[in-house]
Amino acid sequence: MSAMWVIAKLSLRQVARRRGVVLLLIALPLSFYLVRRDLQGQSIRFLALGLGWAVSTVTLFASTSARWVDRRLCVAGFRPGQLLGGRVLAMVLCGLVLAGADGLLVWFAQDVGRQWAVILLLVTTVLIATPLGALVAAFVPRELEGALALLTVMAIQMLANPDGTTAKVLPFWSTRELGTYAINGTGSEYLIRGLTHFGVTWLLLAGGAALVTFYRLRLIRLPAPSSSR
Repeated sequence: MSAMWVIAKLSLRQVARRRGVVLLLIALPLSFYLVRRDLQGQSIRFLALGLGWAVSTVTLFASTSARWVDRRLCVAGFRPGQLLGGRVLAMVLCGLVLAGADGLLVWFAQDVGRQWAVILLLVTTVLIATPLGALVAAFVPRELEGALALLTVMAIQMLANPDGTTAKVLPFWSTRELGTYAINGTGSEYLIRGLTHFGVTWLLLAGGAALVTFYRLRLIRLPAPSSSR
């Protein structure tokens, strides 16, 4: 756990040095919210999706910029799981701080009956966004291409029919279900569906990111040279 925390602190310092990334992390969800602030349901859902894209993109940036040093850290004794876990932990902490600030904004600016469900919505969005960004970074080594891939996912999530099959297989469909439960006061079936989708999606994304990371950072042991006679 101490090794994972070391990686987490290094990742936090790395993100803090990139002020533009920090500004993106703060401004993007807020701008999504302000565009639809007159429509309660859409403003909260857009806030959550903006938070998801910002956190996943920052996770992508942190992961891709550290690719060159990961193998050296493995040679030095760190395990791939510690590298991935520490980096994801750092991004989750950043996302939860932002989710708390966004939750306070909704608390004071919107009259929502289930405020706790709004916090749950934002927290689950952060927990989905971090392994999503890590998984995309594992497949796409460049930041620009990775950011465009995440933007494509978010655009399809926003535009797809929420009751259709396409929306349900995308990572943030739980955001729609939990948002409906929090804002519209619907029955607990929306909460159950949202949490179930969240749990399955998190396992798939985290498992996929772990598998790719372990494969990419595996140490290849060369056979010992035969002694000459």
